[in-house]
Amino acid sequence: MSQAKLSIVEHFSELEDPRREHGTFHDLTDIVVIALAAVIAGADSWTQIEAFGIAKRKWLKGFLELEHGIPSHDTFQRVFSLLEPGAFEECFVAWMNACSDACGLQRIHIDGKTLRGSRHKDDNGELVPGLHLVSAWAGANHLTLGQVVTDQKSNEITAIPALLKVLDLAGCIVTIDAMGCQREIASQVIDEGGDYVLSVKDNQPKLFEDVQKVFKEARQTGFKGMRFETFTTKQEGRGRVETRTYTVIFDPPGLRTKKRWKGLKAVILVSRERIDGDKYSLENHYYISSVELEGPSWEEVIRGHWSIENNLHWVLDVIFKEDDNRTRDPNAAANFALLRKIALSLLKRGPGGKRSMTCRRKFAGWSDDALEELLAFLCPKPADSGPVPQVEPPGPQPPEHTLSP
Repeated sequence: MSQAKLSIVEHFSELEDPRREHGTFHDLTDIVVIALAAVIAGADSWTQIEAFGIAKRKWLKGFLELEHGIPSHDTFQRVFSLLEPGAFEECFVAWMNACSDACGLQRIHIDGKTLRGSRHKDDNGELVPGLHLVSAWAGANHLTLGQVVTDQKSNEITAIPALLKVLDLAGCIVTIDAMGCQREIASQVIDEGGDYVLSVKDNQPKLFEDVQKVFKEARQTGFKGMRFETFTTKQEGRGRVETRTYTVIFDPPGLRTKKRWKGLKAVILVSRERIDGDKYSLENHYYISSVELEGPSWEEVIRGHWSIENNLHWVLDVIFKEDDNRTRDPNAAANFALLRKIALSLLKRGPGGKRSMTCRRKFAGWSDDALEELLAFLCPKPADSGPVPQVEPPGPQPPEHTLSP
């Protein structure tokens, strides 16, 4: 697929300007491009975005009109407050689907996060909860595939189907935590050509009880008459030893609600034993799956789900200062969150070697060439100015932070 086909500008060109009725002064494309470039280069607020534009005006003039100069920080905030998040997200998802087609996806992890900085009290002194976003993350490809806004965490159940609807799930394995372990969600994934691995907890009491019972009876009978596999992994470091035992039973018997879970083929038990000095702990985690995998592939899928915490949510909090952002307007907060995710995806996919994400952002702010290369997807150079730098898909990269499931 050509570089031009991957250009963000192709997918954002039809974004409707929300200021049509109010009159325009600055071009919408200029505003979006400056904001994104600024966030890549380290800006974490509307004021910092304006400052970036002023500092980089000469460079920005190389590919933007900037007929009326650099917009003020109030203009950036006003435009992104007027911009409908759904429309912005739709353009973003179109671009992500193009990137997904180019690099191929195998696993999609879905999880929610609250923007803590958006919490505030209204004019009546009532607490307004922080905006909650449900995101889809391709961990192996370091791509955010989309986000859906909800007003509270409990609404993830309704947000997840909306997010799945806009994703291309064909051939993908979708992982979701216990909140998304719903029959309708499982059916939707299957109907759209994907497979699921869902965490099971007591929010599905019958299923949870049955899965636990399957493994209890399997141990008592020595797995007689069952098709199963088991394997163990071990990690040691800093005085801690962690052993994970994966046990998979295919075509599990005794699930009272099995017919209601479309495509269900296996149940999984992950026993995590941890010895840390004189402390000992043992935890059991249960999952259902519509796909039959082998050996280490189960670990890649199940532990891989935590990459959305380690390499997306943690990075947004610590590197992009997401929870420190005090944007109150829900549209502006959601759109700024999407800018951060686009910036993160470009930084992950771009060059940088073993540099940390903090260093990559700073380097993009210091070097016009580095920032221009990152924005190659966004603003391809004219044909007469030479070839567009090619940004290679990422190879394996160390996580910014490590959490265990």
